[in-house]
Amino acid sequence: MLVCSGLYAVKEFSVAQKNKSFTEKTLSIHVGDTVSFPNEDDFFHNVYSLSPAKIFDLGSYKKGETKKVVFDKPGTITVQCAIHPEMKMEIIVK
Repeated sequence: MLVCSGLYAVKEFSVAQKNKSFTEKTLSIHVGDTVSFPNEDDFFHNVYSLSPAKIFDLGSYKKGETKKVVFDKPGTITVQCAIHPEMKMEIIVK
């Protein structure tokens, strides 16, 4: 009998919102990893995704607050800000 162990320690990554942009344009992570989205701007942001691999809406939040998302399926996720449509990044979940 062959038993394979796919042990992987999940990690937490951080992508800040600063100067009306995300601090990463592309981020590669693994299934089960968490990404935190701290707001470092002096105004509100609303981070969301409508990508089939992960749909979420973190709601509006102010400077100094951080919200997190666990990515539980593989795929490419486009992340945007509902308040500032020019803000866009991709998270590739392997």
